[in-house]
Amino acid sequence: MNAATGLSLAGVAAALAIMWANFRPWWKGGRDPKALIPYGSGWLLGSLATVCAGGALGWGAAGIAGLLSKGGDTAVGSLVGTGAAALASRRMGALTPEGGIVVALVFFVVGILFKVSGKQDKRRIVGGIVTGAVLGFLPGVAAQLGFLPDAANYVGAWGAALGNKGSA
Repeated sequence: MNAATGLSLAGVAAALAIMWANFRPWWKGGRDPKALIPYGSGWLLGSLATVCAGGALGWGAAGIAGLLSKGGDTAVGSLVGTGAAALASRRMGALTPEGGIVVALVFFVVGILFKVSGKQDKRRIVGGIVTGAVLGFLPGVAAQLGFLPDAANYVGAWGAALGNKGSA
């Protein structure tokens, strides 16, 4: 994240509230794993977007984190009269060019899922993107999710090796 976009405790709290609003109906309902696909796919894209430094997805993730943090700070400040509580931010890792292709494919698949989804699932996808983008910048969460860019890099390298087989 750049210096102009800060992460705040109120922004993280707002992201956690969005996550709870998406998780609670599933927990209270039938707990069908397929019902988590819209939110989970958006969350995966939002989390992976945090490692796309220099790209549109990275810019969008930083912007989402900044907007939610500023909005949360304003809401909390207006409600209780306190100032902002800044938090540190960190990226999960780095993408190779092959890993970037995998993230672009994830973006494409989530885009198609969004297009064919109903209104409620579209909201869940967007909620997942927002929470993934905000929580993905937290140092503790980024450390736990360090396997995501590594997995994208691995899958991309595997695809490139598969495509190069048979060449001289």
